[in-house]
Amino acid sequence: QVQLVESGGGLVQPGGSLRLSCAVSGIFFSINSMGWYRQAPGKQRELVATITGGGTTNYADSVKGRFTISRDNAKNTLYLQMNSLKPEDTAVYYCNADTLNYRGTNYKYWGRGTQVTVSS
Repeated sequence: QVQLVESGGGLVQPGGSLRLSCAVSGIFFSINSMGWYRQAPGKQRELVATITGGGTTNYADSVKGRFTISRDNAKNTLYLQMNSLKPEDTAVYYCNADTLNYRGTNYKYWGRGTQVTVSS
């Protein structure tokens, strides 16, 4: 069983910053790619940013230059530094991890999400 727990969400004014964290725990051999996704009310879940095990990153156009994804492999933790936040960034943010178990099977897991609200 693998668990992902997000933290760091909250209410912030436009132009402000937040740092999200996602801690991965449980039994697995390794974590391959990880990512952040978000879902705003009435909209589909969308990709925010991903990072491979080797550190290659990918961002949605809407967050490029404002958000930075990173990971600490020793701590099995994923981060998302969000700067210059806009009201349209308001959403529930979900963490995703692609893990490899000891049998060589890949499984993708999701966290329960953390709410980010950008409002004055």
